[in-house]
Amino acid sequence: METRPLGWTDMRFSTICLGTWAIAGSGWEFAWGAQDDEVSIATIRHAVERGINCIDTAAVYGFGHSEEVVGRALKGLAQKPYVATKCSRVRGKDGRVASDLSRESLRSELEASLRRLGVETIDFYQMHWPKPEEYIEEAWETIAGFVKEGKVRYAGVSNFSVEQMKRIQPIHPIASLQPPYSMFLRGIESDILPYCAANNIGVIVYSPMQKGLLSGRFTEERATNLAEDDHRKRDPMFQQPRLGINLQAVEKLRVIAERRGESVGRLAIDWVLRRSEVTSAIVGARSPQQVDENLSAPGIALSNEDVLEIECILADREESLRDI
Repeated sequence: METRPLGWTDMRFSTICLGTWAIAGSGWEFAWGAQDDEVSIATIRHAVERGINCIDTAAVYGFGHSEEVVGRALKGLAQKPYVATKCSRVRGKDGRVASDLSRESLRSELEASLRRLGVETIDFYQMHWPKPEEYIEEAWETIAGFVKEGKVRYAGVSNFSVEQMKRIQPIHPIASLQPPYSMFLRGIESDILPYCAANNIGVIVYSPMQKGLLSGRFTEERATNLAEDDHRKRDPMFQQPRLGINLQAVEKLRVIAERRGESVGRLAIDWVLRRSEVTSAIVGARSPQQVDENLSAPGIALSNEDVLEIECILADREESLRDI
């Protein structure tokens, strides 16, 4: 599998990174529904066997459960992948997700993540959200301290704006940013990608398939039947009339994907990877079969004609959304 350098670091990430948000299972605010842990472990190991060399998780996913599953999957692996995790999102007093960037909370989160993952050093540690924003400098200083201690190899951020990155960059160099990016969510193209390129900051994008909408397997019926604890049930993109407009765009994209001999999902991955600033795309999988589906095509570079055709489809979608 193709690899790309992660910013200024000595790490090279495979262009597809396995995302483990969904394998956190049920019982928390941003769940994707129930999940079998043994299937998750098999999925992670299969992904590594297929050449994926980075696993992305977070302490908040299932309030530690995703990290525990990743830790179990890593045991006994002859070839260990890079493990990236995130901090600053915690369980609040009401049981819902809250934000805490205090030194004390970050220290506690780090030690808990090390224990759950079963490692002495985390390859890549990220501030999950810049909330509360007034504490990002203090939090970044704390994470930089973890690097000096040897408990973290490299530090990055997630969901930061250019201005927020500029505020912390003088404290400690940012190795990578993790933003959302897909055909349906393109906000990072105007300023964030150019800034990262100019400052040699890696970019690991999440949700390139827009939570499954761009997988080519999503339908109105499936949206209706999402589990009650699947957070997508509350996402406006999965509700009418936006859902219908999104699925119409997917059907148009399917024509391009089939012409290229790949799935719509793989087309969506290839589309985000067309940008040279992007190091890797985080792609979730809940079974070994889904891993294979995501890797079913070799990842052929998009031609200029492909890109222009996709731009037309996305422009039509935007126009339809403006009319609702």
